[in-house]
Amino acid sequence: MIRNIILCGFMGCGKTTVGGLLADMTGRRFVDMDSFIEKHSGMPVSQIFSEYGEEAFRMRERQACIQLASQEGLVIAAGGGALTFQVNADVLSKSGDIVFLDVPLDVILKRLETDTSRPLLTGPDREKASYQLYNRRLPLYRAAAGYVVDGNDTADRVAKRVTDALGI
Repeated sequence: MIRNIILCGFMGCGKTTVGGLLADMTGRRFVDMDSFIEKHSGMPVSQIFSEYGEEAFRMRERQACIQLASQEGLVIAAGGGALTFQVNADVLSKSGDIVFLDVPLDVILKRLETDTSRPLLTGPDREKASYQLYNRRLPLYRAAAGYVVDGNDTADRVAKRVTDALGI
C-alpha cells in the first residue's frame, strides 16, 4: 500500500502548489479537496457556501475525506477547515500521513491580499476575521498532523522538507 500524503494548513499556506510538486516528486496522484468537492457538487465552493451554507459544505467535505481515504497513492491538499474536524482527521490519518504546512499569518495575509474567492474571509474586516480564524484553527492543525513542516519558503523547498520529514 502506498500511503497518502495529506497536507493541511490555513488557506494560502501553499497546500495546492506544494501538493502538485509533491505528487510529481513521489509519483503519486494529486487531489485538491476543494476542487474534488466542486467537481462532485457541480458548483464552486463559494456557491455551496452562499446557496446552502457552511454546514452543507462541511457535509460534502466529510464525504470527500471518506472517499479520498479509501484510495492510496494520493497527495491530498485538504481544505483549510477540513482537518479542524476530528472525524476528518481520523478518517484521513488511517490512509496516510498528515503534514501541517506552518506559515505565519502575516505571510498568508500577504499571499491572499488580492484573493477574493475565500468565503470565510468576505466580511468587512478581513484581517480581523483572518486572525480569529487562524488562531482558532492553528492548534487543531497541530493536533491533526503527524508532521509539522515550515511552509514559509519557496514551494520547491517546502515540498523537499515534506519528503525529508516523511523519509521518502
